[in-house]
Amino acid sequence: MNEATREIHVATFDDLNPSKLYEILALRVSIFVVEQNCAYQDLDDLDQAAMYYWIDDSDGLASCLRVIDEGAIRRIGRVVTRQDSRSKGLAGKLIDKALGSSVGPWALSAQAHLEKWYGNYGFERSGVDYLEDDILHLPMLRRT
Repeated sequence: MNEATREIHVATFDDLNPSKLYEILALRVSIFVVEQNCAYQDLDDLDQAAMYYWIDDSDGLASCLRVIDEGAIRRIGRVVTRQDSRSKGLAGKLIDKALGSSVGPWALSAQAHLEKWYGNYGFERSGVDYLEDDILHLPMLRRT
């Protein structure tokens, strides 16, 4: 992957072209619904208010996430990386870019096995584990 393909793109829902929106939704479904075998409502009426961050590579959308501004807090969600693009630091680059866009506090719901990974970005557990779509999750908070 060359440097040009590592560029981070940022757009509001309204600024996404239909093809990019389709790519984002298709990647989320392929990972969260198909790969993780979770039948859940991915389209949750929050997408329209989200800011999107993504990285493309020569095969298309490689990694993306969304940020929802809830007023007093910003929430990172739907962090996803295409299977063949994992372990390249792409999601981390997106997290860093999102965190650099605004002061905290920041919140997210992490799959429990990713607690340490999100901890690398200053997130700390902020509650007890809970089961969501048969996957153990936990709430996390980054104060700044």
